[in-house]
Amino acid sequence: MYQIGNLFDNKNVVCTAQLGQYRVLEHQQDLSVSPYSAETAYFSSKMNVKRRQVLIELNNSSTKIQAGAMQWILGNISMQTGVTAGNFLGKMVAAKVTGETTAKPIYSGQGHLMLEPTYKHIFMVDVAQWGSIVLQDGLFLACDTTLQEKVIGRNNLSSAVLGGEGLFNLMLSGQGIAVLESPVPQQELIQFNLQNDEVKIDGNMAIAWSGSLEFTVEKSAKSLIGSAVSGEGFVNVYRGTGSILMVPTPN
Repeated sequence: MYQIGNLFDNKNVVCTAQLGQYRVLEHQQDLSVSPYSAETAYFSSKMNVKRRQVLIELNNSSTKIQAGAMQWILGNISMQTGVTAGNFLGKMVAAKVTGETTAKPIYSGQGHLMLEPTYKHIFMVDVAQWGSIVLQDGLFLACDTTLQEKVIGRNNLSSAVLGGEGLFNLMLSGQGIAVLESPVPQQELIQFNLQNDEVKIDGNMAIAWSGSLEFTVEKSAKSLIGSAVSGEGFVNVYRGTGSILMVPTPN
């Protein structure tokens, strides 16, 4: 048996979201400051620049996290990497092309697992509602082990070179929750839900989209001259039936 003090009853730590076994904890103010950094810390808290952590409560369950993301473990929890001599090379290549880590350790058992603090924004998705979800590089933070991972490539080279999304992306599918990092708060993310339709986005502002969608890069106008005159050039096109999460205010 164990108890956790000064966490759930800490007025400076607020749970901003909860889904499944995951909770997002947000430190309202950075209290570990010196006289020289106090002013920056004060205005940072006013402008929503705050440290955020993910607390995972395992109840005879398991989770997979980004390597190096664990801060502390409490309870009867074991860890395994899932990397063997037989699959090391494949996982290393997959990590290189998707911007993720080679090994995503799996933690199983009964207890609490806290992830390292980050200034990035954190949100969670129920992958089953997406069918499958494709992630922009480096977006993954944690997920249920019931989800399947797959590295998918572009149908053509131009989609990667001109679209700015890279040649490969990580796709999650199945039943379970995924915890993702975002450059902007979830309140700013725009979600497009397409039904045999299409959306065109100028730049790589889509951070996640349904695996059922076709992604291509096309001219913004019917001709190269028209595209040049319009000032838009090439645009990312997502076509079919599915959903897209877009960052409208890229930093």
